[in-house]
Amino acid sequence: MSRIGSHLYQTADLRQEMKANPRLYQAMELLHMPLLDLQQHLKQELIENPFLDLVDADVEEEVSLQDEAPEEKKEDEIDWEEILLDGFDGGGRKAEWEDREFREPTPVASKDLRDFLLEQLHHLSITDREIRLGEEIIGNIEDSGLLGCSLDEVVTGANRWLVDVRSIAEERAKEIEDPEKLAAELAVVQELFRDYQLDEALAMLGIVQKLDPAGVGARDLRECILLQLDRKGEQEGLVCRLVRDYYDDFLGRKWNDLARTLGLSPREVQDAADEVARLDPKPGLSHAPDEGIYVLPDLIVEKISGEYQVFLNDTHIPRLRLSRAYREVARDKGKFKGENKEFITAKLNSASWMIQAIEQRRQTMLKVMGLIVDRQREFLEKGIQYMRPLTLREVAEHIDMHESTVSRVTNEKYVQTPRGVFSLKFFFSSGLATSSGEDISARGVKDKIKTLVGQENVHTPLTDQRIVELLESDGVQIARRTVAKYREQLGLLPARMRKRV
Repeated sequence: MSRIGSHLYQTADLRQEMKANPRLYQAMELLHMPLLDLQQHLKQELIENPFLDLVDADVEEEVSLQDEAPEEKKEDEIDWEEILLDGFDGGGRKAEWEDREFREPTPVASKDLRDFLLEQLHHLSITDREIRLGEEIIGNIEDSGLLGCSLDEVVTGANRWLVDVRSIAEERAKEIEDPEKLAAELAVVQELFRDYQLDEALAMLGIVQKLDPAGVGARDLRECILLQLDRKGEQEGLVCRLVRDYYDDFLGRKWNDLARTLGLSPREVQDAADEVARLDPKPGLSHAPDEGIYVLPDLIVEKISGEYQVFLNDTHIPRLRLSRAYREVARDKGKFKGENKEFITAKLNSASWMIQAIEQRRQTMLKVMGLIVDRQREFLEKGIQYMRPLTLREVAEHIDMHESTVSRVTNEKYVQTPRGVFSLKFFFSSGLATSSGEDISARGVKDKIKTLVGQENVHTPLTDQRIVELLESDGVQIARRTVAKYREQLGLLPARMRKRV
């Protein structure tokens, strides 16, 4: 009978692999950074590294990095070509910066919806107990203006706060030595801080719903519309009846069925529905703080003498060079030993590396954008319907770089073109075949669908199948389900719901 034994063995294995050092991760981060973040990063480097200096705007100076850097720098020299071709795959764990979003937090001084509602609440002639319940309700109102939870949850949250307050009040009351006074004080505490009930929350919700803007505090869209109609004094009109009594048919746009039920013409019902469409389904957004993102393009495309030229928008980026003063200090190596020598060597190497990394970032971005411009020339000339399909892999193959490198270059980057400012990701989309043999961008097809729907006869709107036929007449080969998917992505309703009577 054979016996199987388990033993530990030690073997020698020789292999080659590249491990990413901290500088390599910094190089990836620089390539990933948008313009504003890069600007702040370089300013911080200027503060921390004494070997970095700004290049004067009116002085052009060529700096030989090999001659000026100490010998130790050669050990840390980066093979940029190999790294970019390999997509920065340096082994080890995934860098944390990959999932990081580069955004500068901007303080907002304006009031949001809850601040606006609380200010109105505290001006009402109501008790402190009611104010506390009102604050609980307002705290659960979403940015859209709708109540984001049930009234049962509001009561639970308010009572949880009461437990803590009641406990503190009872502990203070126990300091009273007279038993009769103590009992009286505890009774007052129990009365003042008794649990909230659902009927109180319902009454308080009614008060909150009377605050501005109209429709705030509603529990659903239907109630939001009814609150706005009530504020306009249209509690008993046709519009209110449609929403209050026939909401499901109203959402389904069943104008003929509603007309028969109400004894009206379909046109009258549709006119009433148009009144509802003019109301605000998200009244809270009118008091949302302005969170507009201001974009500074990383690249600029201009048409010069009939040709499109690509420029890096680096006028706001500090131009770096090795500091002359500190280079002179570094030359006299005999003066420095131990920690001082290590510090100078590390800082000088870091400065040299930073200058190389910024230049490599610049060249890589110009290569990628140059290929995009060549591929999307028709879009720049004629518009979005002429955009050609393009993928990250295609760009990577044309410029001999790794796909992940192209992804980092295009992430959170913007370009200013004669047709406006676009994210670099805008130029990438899948393609659909055409009868001419050339593919067309899915983004261009979506724009064609949007144009067709915008120009349709509202009394006989285009069905998805009819859109397919019209696109095929233009040479675009597309399935009906694909048209339906693109239409939904564009926020366009089906034909039966777009029809006007």
